[in-house]
Amino acid sequence: MTTASTKSSRSRVLAAAASVATVTLLLTGCFSLDPQPESTSTPTGEAVAENLRPYYEQVLTWKDCDNGMQCTTAIAPMDWANPSSATDIELAVVRQPATGSTRLGSLFINPGGPGGSGYDFVYDSVDFATSEDLQASFDVVGWDPRGVGRSSAVKCYDGPELDQFIFGLPEAPRGTPEWIDEVTQASIDFGQACLENTGELLQFIDTQSTVHDLDMLRAVVGDEKLNYLGYSYGSDIGSYYVENFPDKVGRLVVDGATDSSISVFDVGLTQTAGFQLALENYITACPEMFPDECPFMDGLDAALATIRGYYDTYDATPIPGADGRMMDAGVIDIAMSMALYSQDSWPFLNDLFTEVGNGETDTAFFLADYYYSRDTDGTYADNSLESFLAIYCVDYPVETDPAVLAEQEVLLQQASPTTYRPSPPIGDTTCINWPFKYIGPGIEALTGKGAPPVLVVSTTGDPATPYEWGVALADQLESAVLITFNGEGHTAYGQGNACIVSTVDDYLLKGTVPSSDPNC
Repeated sequence: MTTASTKSSRSRVLAAAASVATVTLLLTGCFSLDPQPESTSTPTGEAVAENLRPYYEQVLTWKDCDNGMQCTTAIAPMDWANPSSATDIELAVVRQPATGSTRLGSLFINPGGPGGSGYDFVYDSVDFATSEDLQASFDVVGWDPRGVGRSSAVKCYDGPELDQFIFGLPEAPRGTPEWIDEVTQASIDFGQACLENTGELLQFIDTQSTVHDLDMLRAVVGDEKLNYLGYSYGSDIGSYYVENFPDKVGRLVVDGATDSSISVFDVGLTQTAGFQLALENYITACPEMFPDECPFMDGLDAALATIRGYYDTYDATPIPGADGRMMDAGVIDIAMSMALYSQDSWPFLNDLFTEVGNGETDTAFFLADYYYSRDTDGTYADNSLESFLAIYCVDYPVETDPAVLAEQEVLLQQASPTTYRPSPPIGDTTCINWPFKYIGPGIEALTGKGAPPVLVVSTTGDPATPYEWGVALADQLESAVLITFNGEGHTAYGQGNACIVSTVDDYLLKGTVPSSDPNC
């Protein structure tokens, strides 16, 4: 049964796909197939607190894991404030050793989320994540953050239960007291299942703990400074690293930046408006780009009214897909937003809206399943949704004041009149009923005082991490330089724009910092 999260919360959920979505729905990875010999790491041996030395001084054994990759497992304390070997957790790490003869060290990669697998991102899509020039000079390293994938992970439901949580519909009419009771109970049950199946780790999967894990990984692979490329939520990890460890920053790039100085509601509000704008951009371009396939040939206003009609129709009368799951407006919303992450995926929107207009569900469920990593047999390939919700609920404070929630409903409706689904002002029921509460550092601007120059890449037409967030982060970090990509889609580096690629590569390879925004 889907929870009654606000549109703000749903927008954050969509960001879980982050730059993984920008790979587009058709990406396949390219690999070097040479086997890699087993080797061990040489930790930096830097001075740390006595109780942290076992972690910072551990030696990693890299073993061949095919496709030219090496894999290992690192040990981290579950609670960085109170480390204990009795509660240690595991972090799954993969790397592609530098392919050239001149090695500059390691380049850590995070694809976004929270909940995205850095292990899979590097192993499956290293050629999207990094250029050949970067691969020649750096060991490209990915890891699954705590709570994610192959690392010590969040576990809540199995496939059928997760299906019900995501796609199940309340029996009571939307907005009634009985409906509120149903969605609230579904949230409570989900949180309790996560606690029972994950254990104490559920309290310690916040971003700040992941930042500490990253610093430890930097040290144990033998790098005095961190070289890093983080996409979307990966920019949260990167910018907090700059804030917490400015003296350990080497060359660091965040692409699809977020702004830590704004509330989670303002995050959701901006994203809601961003997806509305991205939808309008698609509709405007559709007739010329797809003259034979475009379902909207009568102008923007008519198209928006039609889509609003779909939302209203399928909320009132959901229809079954081939496997019996019901398509309501929520399924359409996730499917549409998934395809809006990249202009390359716009053809899927043609199929989606054409089918929805004909009472068909195939593309809607295909896109929704792609986002949720759901296979055709009903199993889930990863725990990205569960880990996203778990990290999100401890990373951000949750609003509970009914008067404030009512005001927020009005603002969200104004930000996206086409797709926003009004609901009673009950807030994010998942996080309100989560077993552990907010433990984040507070809503404040980061400064990164004392850090060397870092690059903040932001895209003007990015719906998930809007351009103004990148501008704000670049203004706040004392050493940041803004790199603008004038284009559509979520994140920029992997889109193949020569200006972006050369600017980022020159910085990571040579330390060249642009004197001004190149406005790519």
